[in-house]
Amino acid sequence: MDHFHYKNGIYHAEDVALDALAQDIGTPFYCYSTATLTRHYQVFSSHFPDAKICYAVKANGNLAVVKTLANLGSGADVVSEGEIRLALAAGIKPQDIVFSGVGKTASEMAYALNQNIFQFNVESIPELHLLSEMALAAGVKAQIAVRVNPDVDPKTHAKIATGHKESKFGIGMGQAMEVYRLAAGLKGIEIQGVSVHIGSQLTHLEPFAQAFARMRSFVGELRAAGFPINTLDLGGGLGIPYGNEEPPLPEAYAEIVRRETDGLNCRLIFEPGRVLVGNAGILVTRVIYVKQSEGRFFVIVDAGMNDLIRPALYEAYHDIVPIIATGEGSTELVDVVGPVCETGDIFAEQRLLKLPKAGDLLAFRTAGAYGAAMASTYNARPLIAEIMVNGAQYAVIRPRQSYDELLRRDRLPEWL
Repeated sequence: MDHFHYKNGIYHAEDVALDALAQDIGTPFYCYSTATLTRHYQVFSSHFPDAKICYAVKANGNLAVVKTLANLGSGADVVSEGEIRLALAAGIKPQDIVFSGVGKTASEMAYALNQNIFQFNVESIPELHLLSEMALAAGVKAQIAVRVNPDVDPKTHAKIATGHKESKFGIGMGQAMEVYRLAAGLKGIEIQGVSVHIGSQLTHLEPFAQAFARMRSFVGELRAAGFPINTLDLGGGLGIPYGNEEPPLPEAYAEIVRRETDGLNCRLIFEPGRVLVGNAGILVTRVIYVKQSEGRFFVIVDAGMNDLIRPALYEAYHDIVPIIATGEGSTELVDVVGPVCETGDIFAEQRLLKLPKAGDLLAFRTAGAYGAAMASTYNARPLIAEIMVNGAQYAVIRPRQSYDELLRRDRLPEWL
């Protein structure tokens, strides 16, 4: 459920009319709904009242989005120093921050240790050695969980699958016990848990069940070997409906978690991202031209793949709706494309839509996750505005980048 809807034929974000908003701030822009963020967090967290919920900041790192979730009680799953700083700026306590990622640098480790974050999810032996060295230099111990790769097929897009043995993420089950033995002998390391995350946008429960069952067994093996395992980080990955998908409801996911963790006496950690913010955002764009060529309609809009790369990168589907639902015009198979100089700058190919005209406004739904977060300035296109609504109020939470700001990033060398 989200809070984007038609009222008197005009698409609204909560109580804000999006045609009026587009007139005020220009297009394209992202728009996020506070009510949707709130509902999704509360629904997810209600099934895990004793767990640590750490929002995966990479899904949408806008400070206002992170602050909204922080105010609801969320911690943060981060993958860089920048995301640690963002989480802290949003008011998330260090004790509620988990640091994941395969390429943590020495300086990032030093910063995280200085902030006394809750846990490092370690993903390799070299990382473990470096983390111990950095902790000893700082005069502290790094609390860790080893991210274990359970070799489970998550049945999702290949580019967002992380739980199979060929993935760069985590440490294989066959090597994990050895890594725990190594960690136990390092003076700068304190073992506190196990971590697993098998991928993103999972729409079936079976991969979760397989992975969690393997973690349950592994926790037993670790404890039998004398390792104190107090936390179990089950990652994120729960999918959302972009089109016709029917992902499991949070209560069905929670039942799998309960079944596989009952009696373990571990503090559970979750890293939800997309499931919290995906349906809470849309991208609003204006039609520049409608071009007909060789019997094919091209609807050319002012948003490009640099603003929303998911369709080009993942062949991802986003529902496209008109901001003004007039019901006029013929229904046609159209390609909705952007102005970027790439053949892959396509949002929808041969999509059945009411044929719009130049100047019409469209919304790409379910754009709150991995939309603005993955945007770039390719083709020297400034980053677009981001807006948050709360009832009948709205605020610009990231201004549209100006051309002057874009150019100020560059420096000419003396010889030029």
